[in-house]
Amino acid sequence: MKIVFLIAAMMATGLIDSAVAAPKSSKQRCEIVKKKIRDIESRMRAGYSASQGIRLEQRLRELKKDRYRYCR
Repeated sequence: MKIVFLIAAMMATGLIDSAVAAPKSSKQRCEIVKKKIRDIESRMRAGYSASQGIRLEQRLRELKKDRYRYCR
């Protein structure tokens, strides 16, 4: 039950991509990545546990790499 709730919460916050069609252009991908970064940074400002912090920071690093790739 906890896992289902966790997955649903992560999907709602954008930590797990939903099954939607992939964006077609780098510009669209860039905007999506920027939004996900803003969402995670907002979540981090709201507070988190140590284990959540590790996951959030890891995801944020991945998204920043994506931002570098798509937003140039």
